[in-house]
Amino acid sequence: MKRAVSALWARCAVRQAYPYTTTTSSSPEVGASASEAWDGRFRLHKPRGQHLLTNPRVLDAIVRRAAISSGDAILEVGPGTGNLTARLLASHAARVVAVEIDPRMVESVTARAAALGLADKLTVIAGDAVEVEFPEFDVCVANIPYGISSPLIAKLLFGPYRFRTATLLLQKEFARRLVATPGDGEYNRLAANVRLVADVRLLMDVSKRDFVPMPRVDSSLVEIRPRGIAPGVDVSEWLAFTRACFGQKNKTLGAIFKQKRMVMELFGRSQRAEECAGGVSLGALDGDSGEDDCGETDDGSNRAVGFSEEEVAAFKERVAGALDTAELAGKRPSKVSNDELKRLLRLFNKRGVRFQ
Repeated sequence: MKRAVSALWARCAVRQAYPYTTTTSSSPEVGASASEAWDGRFRLHKPRGQHLLTNPRVLDAIVRRAAISSGDAILEVGPGTGNLTARLLASHAARVVAVEIDPRMVESVTARAAALGLADKLTVIAGDAVEVEFPEFDVCVANIPYGISSPLIAKLLFGPYRFRTATLLLQKEFARRLVATPGDGEYNRLAANVRLVADVRLLMDVSKRDFVPMPRVDSSLVEIRPRGIAPGVDVSEWLAFTRACFGQKNKTLGAIFKQKRMVMELFGRSQRAEECAGGVSLGALDGDSGEDDCGETDDGSNRAVGFSEEEVAAFKERVAGALDTAELAGKRPSKVSNDELKRLLRLFNKRGVRFQ
């Protein structure tokens, strides 16, 4: 009952704080009420992912699905003009921190909170969400610009943050890849990396017609819930390992790791593990391209300078031995569970095979 009253109060407050959209000459987008429809007072940049969610029923559903508790600190990324922010401020949360890179949006969402009489609950951080440091928060609720979905999720899950849930509105295709499981045709490196540290579930789909300007694709709302327990492997090593596994996901693991180029790159990395060691790469949850050339010579060849053919052959045998012990040489990475992949990584590392 309290949630219903809160949601009703939020809708009424939004209408009072955002009445000027009713004066536009064009009709609102399908699914948008007069209070949320975009009035076109400044230009929205589609290439930057500026698509405003305007359907009040969807906005209400997002806040409801976020399961916000009394006293929560909420992190919102990309608040835009504040359609979702207004509802978060009207919830039982203690405060909302919104991160926004566009100065025009910063001004808009700040003014909207003031009009609602809730400015004391809002803090706006002006900057790039991938680059700025987040304050402590309990839940993240956001309509994420499509272009930063992967690095932002990486930052949330593999950064220093401890939070209960992230309820994120993502491009539908990206969301399907995110929630894929081993054996699915869409299972990929992104899903494997996220599932190392969190549980993910699909909450609902959102039509592209509920946004202004209308994007080319539909969206989906997902919930990411960190497990709060250690993954059992070195995270940096795991991210580099899955990059090698899923770079050619239609090949078997045996075929991937028996390629001459792969063997030579791993040999070079393993011999210079300390030189190549580094922190977690926060932009590396998906994609299949290597992010460094450690292990290759300056001329781009696959020779291991300073080592004999016998040493390289022995290393190749260690790689094959790990695959045979794990009984995964004949399987494609998209068919293998994270537990199986973690076991294979441990076997590789035990034999001196390093991935970063």
